[in-house]
Amino acid sequence: MHHFKSNVSNRILTWRLSVCLVIVACFCHGSSVSAQECPPNLDFETGTFDNWTCYLGYTFATFDKNAIVLSNSSALPGHHKMYSSNTGELDPYGGFPVTCPNGSGHSVKIGDTNAGAQAEGISYDINIPPNENNFSFIYHYAVVLQSPHHQLSEQPRMEIVVKDVIENSVIECASFTFIAEGTSLPGFEISPNQVDTNIVLYKDWTSVSVDLAGYAGKTIRLFFKTADCTWSQHFGYAYIDVDSECDGSFIGSKYCPDDSVVNVVAPFGFKNYTWFDSTLTDTLGTQQTLRVAPPKTSREATLAVSLIPYDDYGCPKTLFAVLENSLDVRANAGKDTFSCNGRPVPLGIIPRHGLAYQWTPSTGLNDPAIANPVAGPLSTTSYVVTTTNSGGGCASSDTVEVKAYLIDTALQVAGKASFCFDYGDSALLVVRPHESIQWFVDEKPIMGAIQQNFRVRSTGSYYAAFENAEGCRVKSREQIILIDTLQQGISYPTKYAVINTPLALSARPIGESIRWNPAISLDSDRSFTPMFRGRYDETYKIAIKTPAGCLTVDTQTVKTVANVEIYVPNAFTPNGDGLNDFLYPTLRGVKQLQYFKIFNRAGQLIYETNSGEPGWNGRFKGALQSEQAVAWILSCIGADDKEYFKKGVTLLIGKK
Repeated sequence: MHHFKSNVSNRILTWRLSVCLVIVACFCHGSSVSAQECPPNLDFETGTFDNWTCYLGYTFATFDKNAIVLSNSSALPGHHKMYSSNTGELDPYGGFPVTCPNGSGHSVKIGDTNAGAQAEGISYDINIPPNENNFSFIYHYAVVLQSPHHQLSEQPRMEIVVKDVIENSVIECASFTFIAEGTSLPGFEISPNQVDTNIVLYKDWTSVSVDLAGYAGKTIRLFFKTADCTWSQHFGYAYIDVDSECDGSFIGSKYCPDDSVVNVVAPFGFKNYTWFDSTLTDTLGTQQTLRVAPPKTSREATLAVSLIPYDDYGCPKTLFAVLENSLDVRANAGKDTFSCNGRPVPLGIIPRHGLAYQWTPSTGLNDPAIANPVAGPLSTTSYVVTTTNSGGGCASSDTVEVKAYLIDTALQVAGKASFCFDYGDSALLVVRPHESIQWFVDEKPIMGAIQQNFRVRSTGSYYAAFENAEGCRVKSREQIILIDTLQQGISYPTKYAVINTPLALSARPIGESIRWNPAISLDSDRSFTPMFRGRYDETYKIAIKTPAGCLTVDTQTVKTVANVEIYVPNAFTPNGDGLNDFLYPTLRGVKQLQYFKIFNRAGQLIYETNSGEPGWNGRFKGALQSEQAVAWILSCIGADDKEYFKKGVTLLIGKK
């Protein structure tokens, strides 16, 4: 369902779909012949949010109304993100570029895919000059929508508001609220990606024209808002950009006297274009670009173009272009710079619509036919850019020198990269001599480590950073050094196995490889958890080696019995003399003790364990118990996988 109401403030296009919205706004001034100066950083070309206001907040629904509450905020990662035009990234749902296709250097993302009833916004106040009565601009957007099932007031949404700040009045045909309400939308495509079980729809770039005739001296606020659903389950986000051209002239309306052809380009993203002569009677073309021969009889000529937006997506507008053969093209290759070990550095400037660029030589450039390539030459190179109008006229050239510095980043290891500290081995990292050396471990600089050779004394990931006098900084490859400390061997408690019945053994997990010797009666002599099955007693030497080569030898004795044997002494003396101080069961051929419980003569449970030793020390609640007969009961699983129960009485000999 698609609702559209004209002449209503803050019109609503309602679609029952959860929204994640992608907006790119590209603005330019309209029909004024005189050039207008762009408001500072309207186009984000400083790569910052300067002069923009960022917002962060939340959304909620009350009764059948939705509210977005925003407060001024600094630009926060995850909520306000700056993109450069060379990112090459595409929106994961719509597959379109995340940066505006207007040739600018930066675009901005507000919001993210982390739902949480969050809301974000960004706004800019444009002060229209007092003498500019024909001011206009155009913004472009693309939309992506997730499709769950919520009430209308609970849905994620995106709001675009263009308003007169002083009068507090909304410019109707340029302001929208997008809400999801349905499973298919006119002009939308189904994304090949979905979120959970919800389909995702998207709409590619669309444009909205904003006619500000009569707003001279006014302040116009551009406000973009996105919000999650109020259930904190579905998200909304947007990409925003602003055109760098703010002089009111069409691309190509100014041309060179020596151009062979003029390509006049109307604003991007409208449904229909109709070009006329100045009388608005003769139709000259119906495409976005009008190709004309330069006027020869006069210095100026006037064209008009009628712009018809897609249904319900903006205001129809007729704009005028005055053709002038007064274009002055100045090539700009940028400032001289340097490249370290072929690392790409930017050249040139932000591209201007309607101009063509060609760099020579092409060696080391990512693209010699753009205004701002990156260069990574392996030898010092002077690059020349030739800039012309699209019609071939006004050729201009400029040169930039890129000095190439090659720094040897080789790193060698003298000794071992992995060794056991107690064996007397070591690791020495060696690099070539440099003007400046700084050693790092795990991305942190090592205090005082500025020498050519560095002896490693602890495990970590090491590299060296180098810098020459010209400020070239590079680093070596990373080298992982592993140093282990030898652990002493131990003897494990004796294990009892029923003859020819499997018994699980286990070694300490202190290394990466293991060898049991002898390999008799084991299913594997290379496992940390082998299975014993045999008729005779065995004593195993367990050789455990760490990644660094430390070798530890443990001992495990296995004794075999004909049957499961359970023994609990009939008396014990918990007097602290080191002899018979604990009461515990001795188990043979048992693989798991389920419980061992002890009760006093009043029938009160005074001790319980499922691990056997060290056993009960004769105390209850910290107090040594008086001499008495205590009852015990135990349950265990034998090596034959049978359950065994046993109970008895033991005399506590001690305190009277």
